[in-house]
Amino acid sequence: MSLAHLLVLRHFWVLRRHRPWTLIVNGVFEPFLYLMSIGFGIGALITVGPQGSAYAAFVAPALLATSAMNSAINETTGTFWFRLRFEKVYQAMLTTPIRVSDIAVGEVASAMLRGAVASTCFLGVIVALGLVHSWWAILAVPGALLIAFAFAGAGVAVATFLKGFHHHQYVQLFMLPMFLFATTFYPLSVYPVWLQWIVSGLPLYQSTELLRGLCLGQLGPAVPVAVAYLVLLGLAGLQVADRRLARLLLH
Repeated sequence: MSLAHLLVLRHFWVLRRHRPWTLIVNGVFEPFLYLMSIGFGIGALITVGPQGSAYAAFVAPALLATSAMNSAINETTGTFWFRLRFEKVYQAMLTTPIRVSDIAVGEVASAMLRGAVASTCFLGVIVALGLVHSWWAILAVPGALLIAFAFAGAGVAVATFLKGFHHHQYVQLFMLPMFLFATTFYPLSVYPVWLQWIVSGLPLYQSTELLRGLCLGQLGPAVPVAVAYLVLLGLAGLQVADRRLARLLLH
């Protein structure tokens, strides 16, 4: 029987005593600023946005995906990494019936819940601003949870390879360009064909395609493709994390 849920309860018990409202603020504040400055600011200069929607409505689902991504990545490559490398929390846990696989699953589940909370709050913001054009947006919450799963699995796996604080720069070296170029602010069609193939392989692009399709009611084949991509990414990350944690904690 898996004991991963105990890890989730432990983390939320700790969070309860350390300003839990920061979880919502951190997940909503940054994408909200981008939405105001670019979605509405630059959007005011654009008469009709891509795919026939208002430009702010085009940008909002991408920022929703970004919120889920950032929450999951920050939790795994930040908090989880610090516990793994410095606090030695997991070595103590392994003296109990908790197994390495429970730790991997528990950390991914905890990051997923954090991402879901932040994304749900930001979804409420864009709904209040009138930027959601379809009832399919109800599925944006489980969609954001899936995105958090994919990035949490990948994040836990990556965190096991980070040995020092300076290695986090390599994570940002990938995350920032992906945020800027994964069709967050403009459609894929602006790129030449050869570059479109590269961009479409980015996890944030697939995340954006999923939530943009749901929020704008444009349910083409890109939506199930994105779901399959994110599921596979999360599972692959979880497998790598399980093996790496076993090597780090048991040897």
